[in-house]
Amino acid sequence: MRRSIGITWDQLKVGATILVGLAILGVSIYYIGRAANLFADRYTLVAFLPDAPGLRIGGSVMIAGQTAGSVKDITFLPVDNDTTRNLRVVISIDQSLREQVRSDSKVKLRTLGLLGDKVLDIRPGTPQYSVLRPNDTLQVEPALDLDAVLAQAAGAVDDVVALTRDFRQITGGLVRGEGTIGRLLTDRALYDQFTGTMARTNALLTRVQTSRGTVGRLIDDPALYNDMVALVGSMNGLVAQVNTSEGTVGKLLRDTTLYSNLVGITQGGDSLMKMLTQGDGLANKLLTDQTLYDQVNKLVTDLSAILADVRQDPAPYTKGLVNVCVFGCKKDE
Repeated sequence: MRRSIGITWDQLKVGATILVGLAILGVSIYYIGRAANLFADRYTLVAFLPDAPGLRIGGSVMIAGQTAGSVKDITFLPVDNDTTRNLRVVISIDQSLREQVRSDSKVKLRTLGLLGDKVLDIRPGTPQYSVLRPNDTLQVEPALDLDAVLAQAAGAVDDVVALTRDFRQITGGLVRGEGTIGRLLTDRALYDQFTGTMARTNALLTRVQTSRGTVGRLIDDPALYNDMVALVGSMNGLVAQVNTSEGTVGKLLRDTTLYSNLVGITQGGDSLMKMLTQGDGLANKLLTDQTLYDQVNKLVTDLSAILADVRQDPAPYTKGLVNVCVFGCKKDE
């Protein structure tokens, strides 16, 4: 008796579940590959880096911040004196983005976020440069050294800590009443004095606002303002008159005749001084000859003595100069 071969319902359910799972897996792989550009046509470029901390094979490659490929290979180069080319990195980029990468494009190693994965970011080129062909070399732009940044940040943190410590000392001194500000904060007497000063100041301002006294009238009385306007107008008129070159002041400011006369007088005085100091006449000898000076001085002294003697007894000096006849004077006498 032949045994019939049939498919049970349980077997059918298992088979259907497996088929649905495979379909879901296939669709997922398709969409994941599409999102990651796993099925796109790609071409390779090369970049030489001094170091690549955190970069790994399969890491992302971006163009203008958008995912465009992956790192295909990282190889150490032979040791030489050129320390800027220690690693040879092969980059795989989508063929559809080939127009974006040109000979002026530059690649830089950067971090996604502050502590994220390392990626290679390519800056798009410009139309005047040619498109890079497969296996061409990309220019490398220096990357930011995270260790140096962290070192600077550590120094800044130390400065903040020191500043906080100093600020704590200052505030502690203020609380203890040290210094002028500390005493102002803690001394009641200074507060009372300050309050009294403010009260007196308010009283003074109140008196000023009453328009009594000189200060109040200066603030509220328009007469002073009018006087000042009139004074400014008068000054403007005076300045205008001076600028018209009329009158003594205007001529002194604008007329060159006085200046020319002063120049002539100065030149004449200079010539006279040269004649007095360089000539051979009496004036030069009076200025430079000591003997002539002594003789003139002696002559003046003698004349002064004679004049003094004449004032005291003029008879010997005037005898025979005056002849007075009263009666019977002869004609020849």
